[in-house]
Amino acid sequence: MDHDFSSYKPAYRVAVIPARGGSQRIPKKNIRLLDGKPLIGYSIETAISSGLFDRIIVSTDDAEIASIARQLGAETPFFRPADLADHMTGTTPVMQHALRCLIDEGKTPDQACLIYATCPLLTADDLQQGLAQLDRSTAFCFSATTFAFPIQRALHIQENGELAPMFPEHIGKRSQDLVEAIHDAGQFYWAHTQDWFDEDIFGPKSKPLLLPRHRVQDLDTEEDWLRLTQIMALQSMN
Repeated sequence: MDHDFSSYKPAYRVAVIPARGGSQRIPKKNIRLLDGKPLIGYSIETAISSGLFDRIIVSTDDAEIASIARQLGAETPFFRPADLADHMTGTTPVMQHALRCLIDEGKTPDQACLIYATCPLLTADDLQQGLAQLDRSTAFCFSATTFAFPIQRALHIQENGELAPMFPEHIGKRSQDLVEAIHDAGQFYWAHTQDWFDEDIFGPKSKPLLLPRHRVQDLDTEEDWLRLTQIMALQSMN
């Protein structure tokens, strides 16, 4: 018997790029020029080139960021309220606010991907692989990478100034005898819309997409920025 596909429709997908205006350690970080391009432009271009999204939305409280985002091909259909634009606000409330705005418009996406404005090393292929993994009944798929050193052998300086191992039971073990640890790469987070409200990003139903360490770089300090420019310079030579 032939199947009737007349009622089928493709998934409606959106990308949301959070970009508040009040970055402290690197002022105006989200629109700072990197190789002649505003930093947020890399995330917008990667989202566009992935071919996955019906809408690419920038969530911001800043008029200058909003203007630049629109010039680069994204939408800014709303401004983020002040209580979601301080340095203490996490990723999930910002995404939930954006999705509620879309739901109130009567345009509820099937799937939504939060993409940070600070990940110029992200590729369209990463986003495509993340979506493929999400479609395999995963609540969240997020970018991750391995730690460069076994976290079980970490040290810390105590209040009295003395050095101590964080995990004394592991400090004498060989690296190859310890479980390899991973961490959030801070690039993207795929989920079905309802799971943004019901599930934990790093809960048991989530799966990481592992990226090589040379394509993951935090951007919190000027030292981080310098390292990123060096990584990108090396990549352009290959």
